[in-house]
Amino acid sequence: MLNEQEIQRREGLKELRQLGINPYPAELFEVNAHAKQIKDNFKEGSTEFANVSLAGRIMSKRIMGSASFAEIQDSTGRIQVYIARDEIAPGEDKTLYNTVFKKILDIGDFVGIKGYAFLTKTGEISVHVSSLTVLSKSLKPLPIVKRDEEGHVFDGFTDPELRYRQRYVDLTVNPEFKNIFITRSRIISTMRQYFDSHGWLEVETPILQAIHGGAAARPFNTHHNTLDMPLFLRIANELYLKRLIVAGFDGVYEFGKMFRNEGMDRTHNPEFTSMEIYVAYKDYKWMMTMTEEVIEKTALAIHGTTTVHAWGNDISFKGPYERLSMYDSIEKYTGINVSKMDETQLRDVCKQLSIEVDETMGKGKLVDAIFGEKVEHNLIQPTFITDYPIEMTPLAKKHRSEEGLVERFELFVNGKEIANAYSELNDAIDQRERFEEQLKLAARGDDEAMAMDEDFLRSLEYGMPPTAGLGIGIDRLVMLMTNQSTIQEVLFFPQMRPEKKQTASTDEDFVAIGIPIDWVQVIRKMGFNTVEELKAANPNKVFNDMGGMKKKMKLELKNPSLEEVKVWFE
Repeated sequence: MLNEQEIQRREGLKELRQLGINPYPAELFEVNAHAKQIKDNFKEGSTEFANVSLAGRIMSKRIMGSASFAEIQDSTGRIQVYIARDEIAPGEDKTLYNTVFKKILDIGDFVGIKGYAFLTKTGEISVHVSSLTVLSKSLKPLPIVKRDEEGHVFDGFTDPELRYRQRYVDLTVNPEFKNIFITRSRIISTMRQYFDSHGWLEVETPILQAIHGGAAARPFNTHHNTLDMPLFLRIANELYLKRLIVAGFDGVYEFGKMFRNEGMDRTHNPEFTSMEIYVAYKDYKWMMTMTEEVIEKTALAIHGTTTVHAWGNDISFKGPYERLSMYDSIEKYTGINVSKMDETQLRDVCKQLSIEVDETMGKGKLVDAIFGEKVEHNLIQPTFITDYPIEMTPLAKKHRSEEGLVERFELFVNGKEIANAYSELNDAIDQRERFEEQLKLAARGDDEAMAMDEDFLRSLEYGMPPTAGLGIGIDRLVMLMTNQSTIQEVLFFPQMRPEKKQTASTDEDFVAIGIPIDWVQVIRKMGFNTVEELKAANPNKVFNDMGGMKKKMKLELKNPSLEEVKVWFE
């Protein structure tokens, strides 16, 4: 069901066509300037912006008779424009101003304007419009986000459910959030420049894989009809990248999407971005230093300093970072030395520490459970946790001096892991034995155990040089660098539950929450077809808009008080 504004916009669309104006023209509109460029560089008396052409959405209109002001928003920000009737419609026909601009064009419509920059009497940099072109008519009204003189938002578009589901609206009316995604792009480009400067090659590896591997995670399953075979969305690209080291590349890296069929929370999305890099003739100790360098350079590129404020803490990304072994970290925060314990003893420790475990969990997962519950949240400043039990890491090389451990580190910041690295296992026989242990865990019911990958084993049998590998979770790194507490804020389109289809509420439904029957049709005219839609709105805005609608519709109705309106939202 269309609300009043949607109906009016469709009528405006029809009227534009009747006037011979194409509301969706195919011709290009030449743009030679942007809002921020003009506002940052305009100087009164200069001719630099004497002939500008810019395009964007109308975000506000102030009609003032034969001349009006509006705000245009492009990709860089907003700028005021001055539109005079006789400038854009110099002949006898004033339809472009009197009808098109004043009556048909709405907030959210795209227009192209040409003119010159000038300074208004109040000192605001603006564009004096000499011509106006309709570029796209919007059929849905944008949420009206109000800001005070200091820029503070009220009556904002703030509902996370709507913001994440309708990111195109979110970034239009909350343009400040664009900076998160601009920063995300800069983080990736900074890392890419660092890797390229060392001569390492950016590559692409398969997303559809016949065997899921490279991590302990549950995959998404699919099926290829032509080949009549099951396939998996990759949970990691590790095994393919290491095949390329076997092939003779000294260093390869990939920024890519990974998919894990697991739970969702503020730091997990089933589809996420990872950077993985593998460098021949290096080890995990070298990789720690390289990790410090690349993250330090990233912080400097984004903030101009290595100290970043995130999640209530000031984080220093200046290397070197603290290094602490897995077993030592557990002993530090629990007082218990688990390094020599078998599976039964570890289960007893978990029980003692009130950590929930199940029968499918082997020694590695039990140690990981203790670490996750008792250690992780203490690791605020960047900390390398090193030297993991062999059972936890089937793809890492055995420790050069400590029996039962592997050469692995994870980087933790603010209590969350953002990087994982190994001295890569290149012993084909040892790797096969590790995979066989994983098959035993799978038989016990561990649905995250790795599968046997015979082709990867075959590649190792041809010989892989000593190699260091690293994976960095890009989404979590962006969260840290932009001080965002949920992963959904740093993803353009986070995974969401299917949108519930709502049927229009009856008049009785509105009356049931306290709305007088005479006001129900007014509420519908305001665009609220369901009680749920109304309750998601701001009660102060609803109260104010009701007064405006009453005046517009010339109704003889008693206005409810603000306190009465607020009751509807309880």
